[in-house]
Amino acid sequence: MTADAPQSECRSWRSIADLLGHHPQARAALMGAPLAEGSLTPGRCDLAPGLIRETLKRFSVYDLETGTDLAALAVHDAGDVNLKCVRPADAFEPVRALAANLAERHELVMMLGGNNAVTRPGVHALGDLQATGLITLDAHFDLRDTDCGLVNGNPVRALLEDSLPGENIVQIGLAPFANTRRMHETAKNAGITVHAMSDVRARGVGAIVAEALDQLSARCAHIVVDFDIDVIDRSQCPGAPGARPGGMAVNDFFAAARQIAAHPGVRLVDLTEFDPSLDVSSITALTAGRWACEILAGLSARPA
Repeated sequence: MTADAPQSECRSWRSIADLLGHHPQARAALMGAPLAEGSLTPGRCDLAPGLIRETLKRFSVYDLETGTDLAALAVHDAGDVNLKCVRPADAFEPVRALAANLAERHELVMMLGGNNAVTRPGVHALGDLQATGLITLDAHFDLRDTDCGLVNGNPVRALLEDSLPGENIVQIGLAPFANTRRMHETAKNAGITVHAMSDVRARGVGAIVAEALDQLSARCAHIVVDFDIDVIDRSQCPGAPGARPGGMAVNDFFAAARQIAAHPGVRLVDLTEFDPSLDVSSITALTAGRWACEILAGLSARPA
């Protein structure tokens, strides 16, 4: 081998996991919020952040479909918040504090849940709720009452009670026979924009996501996006306890992730409700890993 010949890829093959490290000046930051307490369906969502990091070793930094090469992109890995045996109410401040610190120093924060209760502190991390927009890709409204405490089924309700305007919320992918009439009426009365799964199929996820980003960027300084993995069709996502048959096609989920991350107003994204203990043949783990790849590809498309 000559001095200027490329090194064998047996020794130099790079994975998405190789992008993670101590990079305080990186455009993207990663944090884990392994919250399992407060789940309506008991499980092991706390295992997800560690498994997703491990699964990233299986993804190349190169996307042959678009020619996107992420080799030069660094990701600051801030580690996990210690949430062992911690309830959602007590998890709020440690999750919010780390996310806020990262949002001050990085263009985009990627939060790995954990159950969906981590979305509320993620939204608060960006500061003024009046200036913050929220998009959810979720089979559920997450509008259960809060009188019995904070759980993974009521972060959107809690945010409304915190004074996040309903007009600042867009919900995409809501499933039939997975929600109640009262929740639907609460959403409409609050001014939340609702897109059921039937809307996604009829109009296409790209058009709906583009409309949501335009709508919120016109009234909000920054946007948080909650990717609840149970929005995906159950057959393509067995490791999501809340996923239902008839959900979003996984390729639409990936396309939405890249489209959303490319928008400069999006400052924090989370991936929630992945329970590795329910997974089959790493299907959901690989889906979560691919989500991270698509988020980074979207970020790389933003102007530097």
